[in-house]
Amino acid sequence: MTVPSFDELLVPTVKALVKLGGSGSVEEINNLVYEIAKIPEDVLQIPHSDSDTRKEVDYRLAWSKTYLKKFGLLENSSRGIWALLKTDIDVSNLDTNEIVRYVRERSTIDKVEKNSITTRSEINIQKEVEDEVVDTEEWKDNLLEILYNITPAAFERLAQRILRESGFSQVEVTGKVGDGGIDGKGIVRVSGLLSFHVIFQCKRYKGSVSPSQIRDFRGAMQGRADKGLVITTGTFTREAIKEATRDGAPPIDLIDGELLCDKLKELNLGVTTKLTETVEIKNEWFINL
Repeated sequence: MTVPSFDELLVPTVKALVKLGGSGSVEEINNLVYEIAKIPEDVLQIPHSDSDTRKEVDYRLAWSKTYLKKFGLLENSSRGIWALLKTDIDVSNLDTNEIVRYVRERSTIDKVEKNSITTRSEINIQKEVEDEVVDTEEWKDNLLEILYNITPAAFERLAQRILRESGFSQVEVTGKVGDGGIDGKGIVRVSGLLSFHVIFQCKRYKGSVSPSQIRDFRGAMQGRADKGLVITTGTFTREAIKEATRDGAPPIDLIDGELLCDKLKELNLGVTTKLTETVEIKNEWFINL
């Protein structure tokens, strides 16, 4: 099986959002689409390119979400949450060809003031969509490339800083050879009443964390913590995600490369967001001089 095209993923994306109750993060949506579209694990691991950290299927899903947004079915917030604009969507009536045709044929209409001449730009919608996808993901690729090149000790200190900035206390880096992959520990308090002891593991590489690695980490944390946390610059296989939340086993939370980038941006750790100035000419003001 080859990677489904972005248009083949349009309907599964809407189905995933309906199943999620109308909104979800990129990770939640993508994981559900994998199941709905029945995409095999080996296909999920195909990279977009040799120099790109993203998987090809995730890259195409980014296109799918952008097309659905431009068609008027989805919206996305600055926090990376995608949501249906209509709660009563009849998925069976969605026409993939119609969605693609509409988005590709639509012209971009410039924002104009009242009584001024409406102008239409000749921007190719295909390039517009591609630019939007690239702009959304490019900074993460650049950031992950930097993280790949820092030392393992530096990456452990970064994980320590993230947990501290997120409200953890007594966060220590304890990485020792032969300690079952445990790199550190900390305590998180909930509402100042409950506390949970957490141990974490750092995996700084481009590959995917397997279910066996999750099982090994769980074995190392037995009797030593209430929860486990695995932080990686890579990804987790679908089976690894299932293993982390397996019923009857101590829970393990997962932070992959994309979520790690979002967290660094949210906490303003080595990542800053700059506001750009927009210059708007008021044609009406000059006409009325």
